[in-house]
Amino acid sequence: MPSFDVVSEVDKHELVNAVDQANREISNRFDFKGSDSKITAQENVLTLEAPSEFQVEQILEILRNKLTKRGIDIDCLDTGDVEVVNMRARQNATVREGLDKETARKTVKKIKETKLKVQAAIQGEQVRVTGKKRDDLQSIMAELKDADMGIPLQFTNFRD
Repeated sequence: MPSFDVVSEVDKHELVNAVDQANREISNRFDFKGSDSKITAQENVLTLEAPSEFQVEQILEILRNKLTKRGIDIDCLDTGDVEVVNMRARQNATVREGLDKETARKTVKKIKETKLKVQAAIQGEQVRVTGKKRDDLQSIMAELKDADMGIPLQFTNFRD
């Protein structure tokens, strides 16, 4: 019986490369010279630091540009508020991975709304979709691509 998994993953290697490229561009740009502005990564949290709030916003724009060029969907970034402490501005950006329970429920609901003969089951941080016809599964994929779930979705483990 054909099946596939709906997941939300970020390629860690590409994320590290994008952060490195962004840091390199920040160090070379004239408007950041001598400002000790940088992006630091720890697990799934990126910390953007600069002397002013405006520069933090510029760093975020550079980071989004580099992520896009590396093929990472910028919807996976969840940015927090800019904090200004002691003449330093800091912002945390969390990289979201996996489907939380609410998003998984919305995904299953969206699949059931199509009225196709498929079954959807939540399995941890992914949704497994199973059906008898391959065409039904492919139309589910197209439907989920068009739907705005607020998080980038990938389709993996397609079995015939």
